[in-house]
Amino acid sequence: MPLTHTPIAHFTRRYRLSASHRLNAPALTAEQNRDVYGKCNNPFGHGHNYFVEITVAGPIDPETGFVVDMPKLDALAKRELMDRFDMQHMNADPVFSGDFVPSTENLSIEVERVFRHAVPMLDPAGKLRLHSIRIEETVNNSFELPAQAG
Repeated sequence: MPLTHTPIAHFTRRYRLSASHRLNAPALTAEQNRDVYGKCNNPFGHGHNYFVEITVAGPIDPETGFVVDMPKLDALAKRELMDRFDMQHMNADPVFSGDFVPSTENLSIEVERVFRHAVPMLDPAGKLRLHSIRIEETVNNSFELPAQAG
């Protein structure tokens, strides 16, 4: 039965990546870093198997019944997420090589920034937008960040 209005739906796609990082704030002393970050301050770093969820929002296409073209979203995630962070030491990434500590919270900020600008380009009509980012670092720790405006 055709709808008389165009509902906005949310679609979430989940990606798995493995990456390492060392939590170390340059503004803190070595002792302060050990106190704040504990074992996560290991000079050799440590790794996680992250699950990154990208949620987009948009109208359901009346022809396809989809919110987003999944192959396009997957290609974006491969280019901007997997190729960049999977099997990498995040401290080597230009965004995290300075004062921006590669915590999962800050990773969420970076992923949100990239996808907020890239997701609208997946939709020729320009109605698709990033809704949120969720990153699961461990079974017990996850971080969710709603998309920012603009």
